[in-house]
Amino acid sequence: MVGLAGAGAESGMAMAQWEMQGWLILMLGWLFVPFYSRSKVFTMPEFLERRYNAKSRSFLSIISLVSYVLTKVAVTVYAGGVVFKDVFNIDTIEFWGYEVDFFWVSAIGLVVLTGIYTTFGGMKAILYTSVLQTPILLIGSVMVLVIGLIKVGGWGELMDICRANVTVHGDDMTSLMRSHKDPDFPWIGVILGSAIIGFWYWCTDQFIVQRVLSGRDQKQARRGAIFGAYLKLTPVFIFLIPGMIAYALNQKGIITLENNDAAFSTLVKELLPIGFKGIVIGGILAALMSSLAALFNSSAMLFTIDFYKKYKPEASEKHYVMVGRIATVVIVFLGILWIPVMKGLGKVLYEYLQDVQSLLAPGIAAVFLLGVLSKRTTPMAGFYGLVIGFTLGMSRLVMKIFASSIGQDNIIYTLFIAPNWLYYEIYLFVIVIVAMVIISYLTKSKDEESIKGLTIGSATAAQRAETRDSYGTWDIVNSAIIITVILIFYAYFW
Repeated sequence: MVGLAGAGAESGMAMAQWEMQGWLILMLGWLFVPFYSRSKVFTMPEFLERRYNAKSRSFLSIISLVSYVLTKVAVTVYAGGVVFKDVFNIDTIEFWGYEVDFFWVSAIGLVVLTGIYTTFGGMKAILYTSVLQTPILLIGSVMVLVIGLIKVGGWGELMDICRANVTVHGDDMTSLMRSHKDPDFPWIGVILGSAIIGFWYWCTDQFIVQRVLSGRDQKQARRGAIFGAYLKLTPVFIFLIPGMIAYALNQKGIITLENNDAAFSTLVKELLPIGFKGIVIGGILAALMSSLAALFNSSAMLFTIDFYKKYKPEASEKHYVMVGRIATVVIVFLGILWIPVMKGLGKVLYEYLQDVQSLLAPGIAAVFLLGVLSKRTTPMAGFYGLVIGFTLGMSRLVMKIFASSIGQDNIIYTLFIAPNWLYYEIYLFVIVIVAMVIISYLTKSKDEESIKGLTIGSATAAQRAETRDSYGTWDIVNSAIIITVILIFYAYFW
């Protein structure tokens, strides 16, 4: 709601491809659900241990926890602070005799509030509250969209204002595909880069896949994914387009947009009447708490099962729960400490999020993809694929933080900083794929019996029959509807 609306106000439809990814959620449901279901795992690192080895499991856990600090914690907490400071129009609040920035009060208050119900309720509380919160989120966002369109003068007026903002390469804010010379969103980079990030996030990330793992069987897990793909059609319309509306209203002088990340909250504050405003704020709160709650659960699960349990396998469940809570507190604390660094990188929230994810995604995506597609991919290839992808990705992030002191006339700048962020992501993905293929030819494959059912072509007759029985005509029809809507969207905004 916060980041995507900010992206809409900043660059229009440029980042819509990251949201029109219902087809990737369908890939999760149709391609990966059978493998995950057969493996009987609780976490994605645990799946890599079944497919590759224990080292791959541990390293993916490290990457996942780092990604939580850099993206999920920092971004969600920052979004909460921005929204509530802007909506309530409070700059500071007195706390124990000190003037404290309301940004931090609201952000940390959000963390504490979410932590309480997650601690007592666990994954079941997260799923049930998500179900209850989603209608509030959707209704509130639709209100902003409808009232915003009325205020701006309708869809045609919005498109006219946004089409008047043209880049030096002839693309306007309504252009989904930009020139290959565009410094931020070259069309080749957008198509391939968004797909790599989307594949990693929707098909392999614990934050998302834990919901599929909670399904009773393949049918329930797949139908959950199909319904998720339907929901994934909505963000462009109820989050990104309101950002474009905020830009248009700012151009017309109806509202004053202080910064692009405040686009959604500014619309709420300026346009909605009392009552409606409360519903929308409830929707924002629901979205933020839902994201944080899932983060708390998945980070506790990753640390406890994939790290701690190896060293204390005989401890009680109560002990593991306590350790998971402590680990989550540490991760959240580190994420909050990262917020000032994130703000210093000087991008709108959603662009920062995708930029960092473009450095994390390629290695993981390559390892999962080759692991499922080919039984010839070896354990050593899987482990080193993760290491190479993570090392090269984090190298660029560190270099960008210290870019001002590095200078431009050296090989470090040329290799790590100069390339467009999407092209760097694609190069990284290709490098990891090539490295894994070479390593697989030089090292020993895993015993085929131990990975039966975990790769394409290795399932038993009984496993294949179970998968065939898990879907019907309506699953296929609904998947086709989702793909059709996506194609229509591309045809309109191309």
